[in-house]
Amino acid sequence: MNVQFQDYISIRIHKTDLNLTSYIKSKLEVFNLAPEQNLVMMLLWEKDGITQNHLSEKLGKDKTNIARMVSSLEKKGFIKRMSCRKDRRSLELYLTEKGRELGCQVVPVAEEFNRIVCKGITPSEIDELERLLTKINTNVLREL
Repeated sequence: MNVQFQDYISIRIHKTDLNLTSYIKSKLEVFNLAPEQNLVMMLLWEKDGITQNHLSEKLGKDKTNIARMVSSLEKKGFIKRMSCRKDRRSLELYLTEKGRELGCQVVPVAEEFNRIVCKGITPSEIDELERLLTKINTNVLREL
């Protein structure tokens, strides 16, 4: 066997993901926000009133996972669910005042996190990383 443990790109990516998640989890803890919940909130801070289905597509999560995260965020008072005017079967998500205020505190943390992660990496290297990660994801999705 010629390939060693540290040679597997999937293990390197996994270790990086664990480090990233651990870091952001420690920064978000004070806001009573889990990293995955923060992804939902980031999308809502970007565009209020999106549907749960849109969240599911955007985050690549199944609808059950999204419903659980949304329920938790609603219980915390950060968002509210409302029936979609165009399709009564869909639910649109809106920020509450508390959720908007949270964004004023969390978005700067996310921006600082992004600066830390990208430190010393050129824009062209970020483009290349995006290209490679897309390729890896495509390869894996083809096999599912």
